[in-house]
Amino acid sequence: MQVHIKTSFGEIIIEGETATEVLNMLQAIPQNFTAEVSSRISSKLATSIKPRLEGIVEFTDEGPVITTHKSLTHYETISLILYALENKTGTAAQIQKLLQSSGIKSMVPARLNEMTRRGIVFKPTPSRPEFKLTTQGVRWVEDTILPKLKEGEK
Repeated sequence: MQVHIKTSFGEIIIEGETATEVLNMLQAIPQNFTAEVSSRISSKLATSIKPRLEGIVEFTDEGPVITTHKSLTHYETISLILYALENKTGTAAQIQKLLQSSGIKSMVPARLNEMTRRGIVFKPTPSRPEFKLTTQGVRWVEDTILPKLKEGEK
């Protein structure tokens, strides 16, 4: 018998001979297990993100600021900011401020709502104002946006 648990960092599979065995294993998992694993994975991946964003995003004391002069849509700029933020999570106000520092004007709350409908971002905790890139959003940044911005640099 198997239980598949989808998380922000991948999938956890709990396997046992009986339902009781699986339930016991699930009960043995510490309450903050997924948050702790996610945090450790994020910190390991964060160091590898900076070189990929060189020439596109500058990391300042204020947060990541877009420095590329190439044309980007509002969805792309918001996604890049979220991609560069810790845990790929930020509030509309935080994103708005970072885009303004980048010299970009955008109606961030409206774009975030549209991006939620498109599956690019989601609210990890509905009662909190934070938005996070979905796995699809991360793939879009890595497979489409970054290669488009790196074109012509070689």
